Amino acid sequence: MSREYAVDLRDGRVGQVMGREGGYVQLRPVGGGREWDCPPEAVGEAPVGEVLRARVRRLNWEGRLP
Repeated sequence: MSREYAVDLRDGRVGQVMGREGGYVQLRPVGGGREWDCPPEAVGEAPVGEVLRARVRRLNWEGRLP
């Protein structure tokens, strides 16, 4: 199963596309977390480099947890 990623153009967050609900695209942070709604006109294609950077940030953050 392939994953689709997108950028929320309002703030630059990269997320995995989880679906559509009520006219919004639902995105989840790369590596997990709470989903957020994004209007379709504010969704852009996520470059591979951005997805990789988001994954590394998440792993680094998790590595700092006690």
